[in-house]
This record gives sequence, structure tokens and C-alpha cells, in this order.
Amino acid sequence: MTVGIVMLVHTALGRAEQVARHWAAAGCPVVIHVDKSVPRKTYEGFVDSLGTLRDISFCDRYRCEWGTWGIVAASQSASEQMLARHPEVRHVYLASGSCLPLRPVEELIDYLDDRPHTDFIESATTADVPWTVGGLDAERFTLRFPVSWKRNRYLFDKIVDIQRRLKLHRDMPNGIVPHMGSQWWCLSRRTLSAILQDPERPTYDKFFRHVWIPDESYFQTLARQYATRIESRSLTLSKFDFQGKPHIFYEDHLQLLRRSDCFVARKIWPHADRLYDAFLTDVAGAMKRTEPNPGKIDRIFSKAVERRTRGRSGLYMQSRFPNEDWENGVTAAPYSMFQGFSELFEDFEQWLSKATNARVHGHLFAKDRVHYADGQTALNGALSDSATLRDYNSKAFLTNLIWNTRGERQCFQFGPADNQEVNWRIARDPNAQVSVITGAWAVPLFRSNLDFAEIRRIAAGLQKIESDHMDILRSPYTKARVRIWTMAEFIEAPMEPLQGILDEIGRTNLRRLAEAPKMVDLAGFGQFLQNLKNQGMHPYLMGDFPVERNVSEPAKTPRKPYLVR
Repeated sequence: MTVGIVMLVHTALGRAEQVARHWAAAGCPVVIHVDKSVPRKTYEGFVDSLGTLRDISFCDRYRCEWGTWGIVAASQSASEQMLARHPEVRHVYLASGSCLPLRPVEELIDYLDDRPHTDFIESATTADVPWTVGGLDAERFTLRFPVSWKRNRYLFDKIVDIQRRLKLHRDMPNGIVPHMGSQWWCLSRRTLSAILQDPERPTYDKFFRHVWIPDESYFQTLARQYATRIESRSLTLSKFDFQGKPHIFYEDHLQLLRRSDCFVARKIWPHADRLYDAFLTDVAGAMKRTEPNPGKIDRIFSKAVERRTRGRSGLYMQSRFPNEDWENGVTAAPYSMFQGFSELFEDFEQWLSKATNARVHGHLFAKDRVHYADGQTALNGALSDSATLRDYNSKAFLTNLIWNTRGERQCFQFGPADNQEVNWRIARDPNAQVSVITGAWAVPLFRSNLDFAEIRRIAAGLQKIESDHMDILRSPYTKARVRIWTMAEFIEAPMEPLQGILDEIGRTNLRRLAEAPKMVDLAGFGQFLQNLKNQGMHPYLMGDFPVERNVSEPAKTPRKPYLVR
């Protein structure tokens, strides 16, 4: 007994011819179906190239469009011809023109001879199928799909929506239970002939003609009616990505394919000369008598899917960048944002850099330009200090900044006068350490020489912006490490919050903070706030500032009494 090969050929006819000759040389009869969309002249040349081989024949042609009945009709036609012309065939193996035998064909024949009544077809109920992509599980059987999803997706979706609204429903014929699985099967002669010669076949064909992707359910469902022993797995190695598209095997997958121990693999890149040479001519290299075990390489494919869908933290690529919230971590490393500190302390950036060895920038999102540390005009990765380039995609600017400087802690200043587009991005970033002194933006206004009417106008606008920002930082969706102080409470005891900030950044040169950076002179600041109130503006973000109070120096915390025994 032997195995018959049914080949469904669409493209790369030269490779299909090479594989068909390989099957025939091993004593396997081959019936080839060529997609009707292939030009007639090309088809005739393909037939002539194989015309001298007695065990290779061609069946009637059908148009095989993805997700439509044509693929099932082609499989039926080729299988009927195989059973009629080759009575010695015990098993029929369905393959495509892009399939490649990985092991000597004799091994496949011996393997199937040892299992004469076993059908190898992946067949699971819709409730147990985790791989369906597109949102249609049971509905692919209960609704009708008269148009192609690939050619007319809009009309396809409209027809589905109309049927749902009208609550149209189709029942499975004769009460059969729908099953799904890979279209690449290997059925015994008894089971396949029972399916093709069933008196109820016209009923089943009529029903499945309007099922979505019937090649994944027709034989998978009907095999359950007649098979005495089903191995619910395919002997063909075929892997799919998270979108349901088949993985393509290239030349550098040679060792991976050998590790699978499978008999056949698809989908092979037609220009992978190294694969075709290794598996079709190098018998010793392909030989490996063992049970097919594609699970051995599942871990590799799982990692590939995870890398494609999740990627690395802070690194975006084409497959994820257009999709919001597909990132695996907003940024690549921890960083710190300070709001109000450079306004309240003199030379805060130099002090923080010295204390932590971090790179401390100025206002990266200032309206005029990007204020990099040490007055640089460009940073790692050719990040310019141009505000125009930064604001074209401010979120990507932050992501690139952190990615390009991995291994070095980045700190920067921020304020209500800066570009606010990154507020939610930073708030949702677990890598962000955000420290805010609310109301500190009023200090530069207090020390300016602007007209008080202008100061009042600017202060009202900045307070509204910072208030909105604080709402974001206090949102339940915030994942950043956020610390917020009002200006009044911060200057009461600045040492403790500053020490906490340094401890969280780490890599500090100081065990304990001996002194805070020099605070700006705030004499008269309370009166300044009162003047704003008198002008009709309520500066509430600063906290409770008395009108008369010496705040030029921070209040010293009195030592606690202790008892010596």
C-alpha cells in the first residue's frame, strides 16, 4: 500500500513541479489541482513539463479564493480522481504547492502503513478552538457569506451586520456538530470515500458552500461522521501568526525545520534554494526516524509572536506603532521629571546632577527649544533641540530620548508653560518618577518686572494648565510614581522630600542629605499672592501662604527631646 498526494497549486509552479517529481519518484501517485486564476498558457506549460510522468495527473480546475468554497471543491475533485485511478492508495495526503517534504517519503509511507485505519486531521469543536481570528466562531456556520472577505470587506461586514440585526440563523444539516481545524489533512481511503460518496453529500455541500472558510471545517466536520480512529493533528507543520497569517519559512530556518521531526512543512519561500536542496536531495541529512513533534519548536514561535506583538520596552516598530496601547512598556528605562524645582531652587540642575550622577536636563518641552543638559544642541540618536521637530511627535521624542540613553538616568524639568501633550504618556508610564511642587511657576512671575495686569493674566493661564495636569497625575489610570507637594508645605521642610527623591533615583554620592540646594529669596511672596487675590484671581495651588512671613530660609525642624537612662 502507498499514500496518494493531492496538491493544490496556486503560484510558484516551478517549485510545485520539483516537489511533485519528488513525491512521484518515491512511488506516490500525485493528483494536481491548479487554480483557475492561473493563465491558461502557463497552466498548459506546467502540464507539459510533467506529462511524461505516469503517476502524475491533473484534475478539473476551480477558482480557489481564500475563505471560499473553491478550495473544498478542488480538494473533492482531486481526491475523487485519486481514489478512482489509484486503487492501491490507502491514505490521501492533502498538500499545497508550497509544501516541502522534510523527511524521506518512505518514512511517511511506513508511518501510515503502521496506522492503516487512522485519519490525521485536526478537528475540534468551535468552543475548543482558540485560533480563530476575525470574531466569527459559531457564526461562520449559522450565517451566510455570499461575497469574498478579501475582495469586498466592506460588503462582507455589511451582510454580516444585516443578518445579525435580522437575527437570521442557519441550522446544521442532519444535526451534525461543526468542527474546525487545519485544512492540511491525511485521510484513510475508507473515511475519504465515505465522505465523497455519502448520499447526503449534496445537502452538506450546499450548506458548507456558504460557510466562511469552509476548507477549515468541511472535512474536519464530516470526518467525525465516518472515521473509526481520528488523530486530531496534522502531519504538516504549519504555523500562524497572531493575525492568522501563515509563517513563511526561509533559508535560515533549516535547522528549525529539522528539529520539528515533521513529515511536511508549509509555507516555504519559493526562493529558499537551501531548503529545497537539503530536503529534496540530501536524504541522509533529512533522515530522522522519530515521531513528528512540532511542539518542540512551539516555544520559538511563541517568542516570535510575543516579540512582534509586544516587542521590547520602549522600542516601537511598524507592526505596533500605529496601534495605541500596543507598546510593551512606554519607555525603556526609569527616568525622573521635576516640576517646580528649578523655579524654587537656584542651580537645581547642577546640584541634582552632582548628587546623583544622572544626566539632568532643563525644560525638554519648553516652547522655544529643547533644553538639553550642558547646553547641548543634539543628543544620542541625533535628537535635535528643535522645538518644531520635537512637537511633531512629542510622545515619540520622549520614548526615543529614553531608549537612546539606556544605562544613564535621565532627569528633566517640566512646567505648565511647556508642551503638555506628553502629560498622559508620562502619567501612564511605570518608568516615570514624577515630583511636583504645585504653584512654583509663580516664583518667576514674582521676580519679573512685568506689569501686574500681565502677571495676573499669565498666572491665571498657568494655574489652569497645572490644575489639569494634577488631575491627570491623580487619575486612577496613572502608573507613574508621583509625589506632589504644595509650595507652602514643601518649603516648610524640604530636606525629607529631597532625600526621598534622591533615594528613589539611586546612585547618589551622599549617604544622607546634609543640605538642600539654595532656595530663591521669597521675601514678599505672600504679599504677591495676596495682590493676585485682590485682583480677582485665586492662587490656590501654592498652598496657604501668610501675607507676612519670612520664607527666605527654610524653617529648621526642632530636635526631638530624648531621655537617657
